[in-house]
Amino acid sequence: MSFPSMKFPSQTENSDFQEREIGSQGLKKQILRQGNSWQTPFHGDQLHVHYSGYVEGGPSLDSSRDREIPFVFKLGQGEVIKGWEDGIATMRKGEKAIFTIPPNLAYGEAGCPPLIPPNSTLVFDVELLSWNTIRDLSGDGGILKKIITEGEGWACPKEADEVMVKYEARLEDGTIVSKSDVGVEFHVSDGFLIPAFSSAVKTMRKGEKAELLVKFSYGVRQNGNEAIIKDCQVPPNSNITVDIELVSWKSVIDVTGDKKVVKKIVRVGEGYDRPSEGSQVKVRYNGKLEDGTLFEIKGSDEEPFELTCCEEKILEGLDWAVMTMKRGEIALVTVAPEYGFGNVECHRDLSVVPANATLFYEVELISFIKDKEFWNMETPDKIEACQKKKDEGNELFKAQEFRRASKKYEKAAKYVEYDHSFSEEEKIQANTLKISCYLNNASCKLKLGQYIETLRLCTKVLDLDPHNVKALYRRSQSYVRTSEFEKAEADIKKSLSIDPNNRDVKLEYKKLVEKKKEYDKNQARIFATMFSRMDQFEI
Repeated sequence: MSFPSMKFPSQTENSDFQEREIGSQGLKKQILRQGNSWQTPFHGDQLHVHYSGYVEGGPSLDSSRDREIPFVFKLGQGEVIKGWEDGIATMRKGEKAIFTIPPNLAYGEAGCPPLIPPNSTLVFDVELLSWNTIRDLSGDGGILKKIITEGEGWACPKEADEVMVKYEARLEDGTIVSKSDVGVEFHVSDGFLIPAFSSAVKTMRKGEKAELLVKFSYGVRQNGNEAIIKDCQVPPNSNITVDIELVSWKSVIDVTGDKKVVKKIVRVGEGYDRPSEGSQVKVRYNGKLEDGTLFEIKGSDEEPFELTCCEEKILEGLDWAVMTMKRGEIALVTVAPEYGFGNVECHRDLSVVPANATLFYEVELISFIKDKEFWNMETPDKIEACQKKKDEGNELFKAQEFRRASKKYEKAAKYVEYDHSFSEEEKIQANTLKISCYLNNASCKLKLGQYIETLRLCTKVLDLDPHNVKALYRRSQSYVRTSEFEKAEADIKKSLSIDPNNRDVKLEYKKLVEKKKEYDKNQARIFATMFSRMDQFEI
């Protein structure tokens, strides 16, 4: 800063604000005018301020107001005295305050001749006009982002989301190497143009405009001795400046956790609630093949299609996607063959769906009424609901729909898991149902190859009934499949001590003995090979 002589303006605009100390090193602040937001700047932000200053008991210093040009600096970068760093970090946009800065937070014992003597206390009248948020996205200065225009709301795109951006990419001499005024769409995880795009958009909000300062290594990929941005050649070691605007984005949800059913939100729904199993929903949807062929239309705005979630009225994958939606939401749902019609050809209303077809749905959830939650039900209703869901699970199990049957058993058990208000007779009834649901669900998990879940469910049964032969038997089956033979043997022996004539348990014991022998032989072969190799290196 330069320090021309000047007349310091009036120090008080609002005497209601008391002077207070900031920190423990003697810095004092008196607010003259409150700011108009709740946010304060962060280290690294580029601040725009007006100020006037003088030496306490001495001459006036500098004033940006006289020059009619705001002073610009980066907070936390050592560009101003410590008293400014600490004081202005507490200000809000539009705030005006007087800071009294002791020598240890200003120019100390040396001063700043000729205007500032040694050990001087300084007084500054500062107005925080605005700031540009600057973030080091890469952690090493490789990608710096400066917010030019704040975005809406608080949410930012995630790795799987699809975004639309407008941008202009320039070299340091101002040469434009690529731009899009109409906007381009891409998945965040795939990136676009330069690697820095993915890093940047994950920090942006809808409508936000930012400037990216991108070092060469973060801006391009190498191709021999040339550097390439998409299809544009860039001189070696060139840094890039990008003006970028996040126009919009569509949230992408992995419904099933295996990317076989994926939902892309086109219009955000209302509130936070979503349908659950048993909810009565009203929807409108159409289904297309990959080539755009329309094979199904259900419902309209005037006459929606009504269904009960998880009651097989629509495809399993589409059913699960609907249960992730909010009221009024519109989404594009992609369903892989495993959750669609599988490997069989299917005749629908408008067209034939070939075997192994991926399906594309546009769905609107118009409204829904949720099933009564179990904590709001009377005890007899809980027991009745549990029995009903268990029976539905049994039917699905018979049809070898093990994944869906498992869901039914899980739902059934929830109705009676918390029995604090049950009478003794009701607790006995609930206990019998719980054991049945856990055992049946364990059978489903065993069929699905989910052995850890099988172990967990069987253990829950044994906590309630330590002598339950079915639970010991199914748990031993899982232990065999995870090669925990000692635990499997312990469960089988306990089963036989309870029911010595159980044919299934005896057969499982025989299988265990054979598998253990085979396992021991394999281990012996592995160790023999290992030691023979070690012998080769002996000197």
